[in-house]
Formats: sequence, C-alpha cells, structure tokens
Amino acid sequence: MTSNADPYSQAVQEFRSRKDAHFKAGQGPLEPAALPDFTGLSYFAPDPAWTFTVPLEPLPQDASAEFILQTNTGETRTMARYGRVQVPLPGGEHSLSVFTPLGEEAPARVFIPFRDATSGQETYGAGRYLDAPVGRDSDGGLLVNVDFNMAYHPYCAYGDGWTCPLPPRENVLPEVVRAGEKLPTAPA
Repeated sequence: MTSNADPYSQAVQEFRSRKDAHFKAGQGPLEPAALPDFTGLSYFAPDPAWTFTVPLEPLPQDASAEFILQTNTGETRTMARYGRVQVPLPGGEHSLSVFTPLGEEAPARVFIPFRDATSGQETYGAGRYLDAPVGRDSDGGLLVNVDFNMAYHPYCAYGDGWTCPLPPRENVLPEVVRAGEKLPTAPA
C-alpha cells in the first residue's frame, strides 16, 4: 500500500490485507497444505467508479417470503428475497435481487450473489458475492452501498467440501465487472 493512495483505495487495500491475513492464519477455506505458499488473494485494483449508493426497493412482506437458491452441490439454500436495487453500471442500469436470512426484518446488510461477463474467465465461474451495508437517506428511505470492489469469491472457489449459493438468473449481469476479487491467473 502506498502512502499517496486516496483514502478510498487505502480503505479497500486495508480490508483486503485483513482478509488475506485471515486466510493465511488458516481461518478461511484454504487447505492446511496450501498455507505455507499463500501470499494473498488476487484482486482488481480498487476503483471508486464501481461503488454505488442506491435506493433499496423492499418487497412487500408477503412477496419477500422464502426464496430457494440453488447451490454448487445441488442442495438448496433458503433465504428471504428482501428487495431489489437498480445499479447504474457502465452498460446501463441493472436490477439485482438482494437477500437476507429468513426472519430478518431490518437487516444491517443484504446479500447479493451475482455473475457477470468475467465469470469463468477472470473470476470464479459460479459467481461472486457482495455483503452490502444498508443505511437510510434523509427521508428515512433505505439505501444500499453496492461496492463491487468488495465482491468476493465464495469458499467453494478454493476447494471441495463447501456448499455455496448460486446467483439467481435475475442477478446475472451481461457486462464485465472488473472489480473485487479475481482469479490468480486473471490480468490486473
């Protein structure tokens, strides 16, 4: 990390350093045999252009009932589809479904699984995840900070034995999102 980096990039780099240290300490999905050679995950350079604070459109209570997400192992994961966000990506606005654990009525964060045009080439093929903070605007409306720089691979990207939810069809973006975690072999 360089001292001349802007505060946003420094904050992203510090978060990534903490995550790398967590993995290196054996607290992540890496097999013990991989730890001695682990030097950190691969990431796209932080870019504030991939950060959006957007209104959260909650679904009516009856519509946000259980939603079944498929997983990489064929099992299912049941969550609540809490609402939707409209994200103004470079290729146009896209709607993404956001999820919460069942029964969570006022979440501090929402879960956004997604795939994009980098999936399977520059990023994990099954998709990536965002844990997006929820806040409020001055009128009390819900806002979500969708920061693709914080996109991460699910644990199943690192080895067998993990069950990871797959993004639903409506969360497949047709364009490239070069932000967040990437495969070690992907270009910078």
